[in-house]
Amino acid sequence: MESGEAQRWASSLDAVVVYAQGALCTRVARGTVPADGRVRVTGLPRSMDPGSLRAKVVGDHGVRVTEVRAEVDAELPGTDSAVSLRHEMERLRDACAAAQGRRDRQSGLISEVTALRPVPPTRKREDPPRRTPADAWLRLAEFVDERLRGLHLRLVELEEELRRVEHELSIATDRWVRASTDVQSERVATTVVAVLTLVGTGTGTGTGTGTVEVELEYGVPGAVWVPAYRLTHRQGDDSGTLVLRASIAQRTGEDWAGVRIGLATADLRRRTDLPSLRSIRIGRRQPAPAPSGWREPPVGLADLFSGYDAAGPRPVSTAVPVPVAAAGPVPMPPVQQGYGTPAAPAPAPFAPAPASPGYSMPPAMSGPVPPPPPAPQGSGLPPVAPAEPTGFAGAVPAAFGTAVAAPAAPRTPSGRPSGGAGPAARRGAAPAAMAPEAAVRAGPPPSPPVAVGPPQPSGAELDYAALVLSGAEENAGRRGRLFPHTPYDAVADEYRRRADAVAALPLPGHAVRPRESAGSFDHRYDAVARADIPSDGTWHTVTVTDIPVGLRTEYLCVPSVEQTVYATLVLSNATDQALLAGPVEVTSDDDFLTTAALPTLAPGGVRRMGLGPAEGIRVTRRTNLRESTSGLRNNTTVLAHQVHVELANRLAHAVAVEVHEQVPVTTEPDVRIEERADWTGPEQDSGPDRHAPGTRVWRVDLPAGGSATLDGGYDIRLPATKALVGGNRRS
Repeated sequence: MESGEAQRWASSLDAVVVYAQGALCTRVARGTVPADGRVRVTGLPRSMDPGSLRAKVVGDHGVRVTEVRAEVDAELPGTDSAVSLRHEMERLRDACAAAQGRRDRQSGLISEVTALRPVPPTRKREDPPRRTPADAWLRLAEFVDERLRGLHLRLVELEEELRRVEHELSIATDRWVRASTDVQSERVATTVVAVLTLVGTGTGTGTGTGTVEVELEYGVPGAVWVPAYRLTHRQGDDSGTLVLRASIAQRTGEDWAGVRIGLATADLRRRTDLPSLRSIRIGRRQPAPAPSGWREPPVGLADLFSGYDAAGPRPVSTAVPVPVAAAGPVPMPPVQQGYGTPAAPAPAPFAPAPASPGYSMPPAMSGPVPPPPPAPQGSGLPPVAPAEPTGFAGAVPAAFGTAVAAPAAPRTPSGRPSGGAGPAARRGAAPAAMAPEAAVRAGPPPSPPVAVGPPQPSGAELDYAALVLSGAEENAGRRGRLFPHTPYDAVADEYRRRADAVAALPLPGHAVRPRESAGSFDHRYDAVARADIPSDGTWHTVTVTDIPVGLRTEYLCVPSVEQTVYATLVLSNATDQALLAGPVEVTSDDDFLTTAALPTLAPGGVRRMGLGPAEGIRVTRRTNLRESTSGLRNNTTVLAHQVHVELANRLAHAVAVEVHEQVPVTTEPDVRIEERADWTGPEQDSGPDRHAPGTRVWRVDLPAGGSATLDGGYDIRLPATKALVGGNRRS
């Protein structure tokens, strides 16, 4: 049965795993297995990577998939296409222009009626004064007022209609501009189908097993995602809820409607093959060894297709028989072409030349071509000499198989050459004016160059993931061997290029791409509910899951730099998954606080996240410097620094405040720093929380409405002959 006659199964998208760039889609198709086991599953996108197509049977139905390949079909597009959206936009544009024209004409009528006013006749110098017709003027004013009232009412209706049409036009234009790439714009749409071959695990083809469910998995480009969060906590609680959300944008060519969403930080296009490690040798130069992964084809590879050749070609329409030489020269397998082609390949049976239209190749013609018949009597042409195995023009070299004599050129019933043979066929036979001895002396044509030494396959021939096994329908030099795969559809490259444009979308605020924040590890997050994401190339936010985190509110200030207290949240991740960097909306006691940037939080890690200034806590810092001398001869200068910090809590709850101060450090052996305070060093002094050298911390617990005073200081002792850079008297 031909593939076009196979049974068609409709499929629906069930699950999508979005990677850092690209996605892995899973489709489900159900149906009854036909007698021949051939099924065509429809609904695959045009941007699909054909090398990633996989298929399997779900459940134990006594059926398994033995073959799957992708093909392109043509079909008529549906009614909801980009063409209909464009027609609707053009219709509304014409309606908007008509409404605007009616509004302009109404405005012109109002202007004309407004310009109506009484014009008295021209008075001559000798005429006496005339009485003004006040009644006529009043009647004209009443007419103008009544006429303008009706015109203005009509103008209001026309302006309302114009606003309505303009609104509909803007919606139609936006729908057309942001139309999903899943909608085909061509009159004849092309779709990708998966051709499956199902066979039973026991005897037979597996028919009669009822409804069978098949899962198709394939990769598509044009999908990206970035994490986002929403944090909710209560004042005084040591825990909170972090809702993981994802901003997803996809332009894969198919709408994701009601699918299970998975998010992964891995790179879908990253190669997983092992690198080639080459040794470095010191000494005399040696020839490069042959690649270890390359193997010559086994002996007798061509014998595998002897039954295929014995069956003969497909039947074609019969016509006047034409000699074999008229179809062109004898095809010769290439040398050193493709993966696995040795320098001296094994003998292969003769592959007959492709038959010309109207000629049917005999089924049993798999060996040498028989010698041509003798010339007719009375034709005046000398008889053609018998063909020698290896000594005449047109013979196939022995390196490619058994030498076969090239047949003579076709002749007309009168005995003259017909001229229907191609140039190669005319070169294979001796001209009519040439003696038979000359035909024998003509040596074989130059053979293709044969590689000497170990084979040197190219990099494409060693890319095992991209190699495809050629089938029996290929020519004798390719079938049964591995060759680099070429794209099955050149138009699909354009679809993939358009899909990859989604990677250039500007990121939302504080967003970080997963590969940048995940580091050396990969993580996966599965959404708890199904979601809808259209293929429009814009960001769509979906809720993934809730993550319990530990929270602690702390306040931080560095009064030596800025006398402002900042609120911070200390997050602790007690789960086994990392929290990637991204924007987080913080809500405290049902009040929205701010949108901050959440740093990457590894499992078990603790990080601090800033929330902005805390207006309810005040801090004041004062310093005092006292310079003196000490020593036996007053040879030491003592700079005594005193620091006074005051804190006041105006909030309705108790707070914990960290006050950071800076103590100078020195590398001079004759300069000493003596501290006089109860501060301590920072707890974390590594990674992103690394502090500057000399940082000191005060930790103070302030009750609601309370205050605290912190006093500290340090002495700088240096020789009297030296001074600090910038002067000794500094704050």
